Amino acid sequence: MDKFKGSLTASEVAHWLGTGLAAGSGQRPVTCRTLPLADGGDGSVQAALDAGFAPLSTPIEGPTGEPAEATIAFDGSTAVVEVATTCGLQMLPPGKPAPLASSSTGFGQAIRAALERGPRRIVLALGGSATTDGGAGMLAALGVRFLDAAGNPLTPTGGTLQDIARIDTAGLIPLDGVDLVAANDVRNPLLGPDGAAAVYGPQKGATPADVRLLEAGLANLARRLDEAGWPGTASAAAAGAGSAGGLGYAAMLLGARMVSGADFFLDLLEFDRALEGCDLVITGEGKMDEQTLSGKLPLVVARRSAPVPVVAVVGHNALPADALPEHHIAAIHALSAMTDQDSAVDPELSAALLATLGKRIIDSLTDKEPINP
Repeated sequence: MDKFKGSLTASEVAHWLGTGLAAGSGQRPVTCRTLPLADGGDGSVQAALDAGFAPLSTPIEGPTGEPAEATIAFDGSTAVVEVATTCGLQMLPPGKPAPLASSSTGFGQAIRAALERGPRRIVLALGGSATTDGGAGMLAALGVRFLDAAGNPLTPTGGTLQDIARIDTAGLIPLDGVDLVAANDVRNPLLGPDGAAAVYGPQKGATPADVRLLEAGLANLARRLDEAGWPGTASAAAAGAGSAGGLGYAAMLLGARMVSGADFFLDLLEFDRALEGCDLVITGEGKMDEQTLSGKLPLVVARRSAPVPVVAVVGHNALPADALPEHHIAAIHALSAMTDQDSAVDPELSAALLATLGKRIIDSLTDKEPINP
């Protein structure tokens, strides 16, 4: 399972479903394996922790410079660092986005802390960012210096990118021997009508005027990186460069390889091993909608599970069907169809409904009847 955002973590969803499955088994005992998952967005670190990675805490600056604490997942070889809990929208006060004042500095500080542990691989989970700074804040935390026209150090944010006159990369900390993996399913370039500012800026509170300023700043960043000897302009056109406010772009400049977030995390958390011997796979997320059909986690799980039967359990189903046979999903069970209350903001209600649903699923199998919502 993926998380039910705003209600339950992926681990909690799996736990309560498992409770219901066990309660409904009767004389036919059920063995339930739980595998909380993520797709490179928020919850990626927690999914790694649930799979046995150890938590590492480090102080960072939040998206607008406030002191914060970040958690890194580390298993002695691989470290997982996520955008959502280092420079994410969820870290800002409700209703107070900061499209121009925010930066990705905290993400870079978390990466730096992970590097101190000597990992062979660092997974960059690029989802949920609050900023559109092209990853300049991350680069600054890793030793790159940004200077204004007077030669003074400049703190890069979305709103100050246009003021960068020169970039000094001499202080970049060594990354030799570290496999940087950027987990991301966004294909947008950095610039243009399909770029980071135009497409995702408004979702982060940017006005049309802010979008124009951000676009100009990102273009200036690319030019200054060219002047510093990096492939700034060429990399800006790459698919995925516009992910996480341009963090995908900065990650590419550092040599990171882009991977599908959902598939990569299924491999990292050993999904195929968990699948062995299973009679049924239950997957799901908080809301299933048209975006799910573009290849989000439940569809990837279903594809990887075939020929084992798959059902989906979701908080709300916004699709006009209760099954996706063409995607190997036999049924879609939605908590919203079981109550008149809003379970998305009520963790206790969500837990109770999941337990009830788990029992219904097992009862339907025991009775050898089709699995119906």
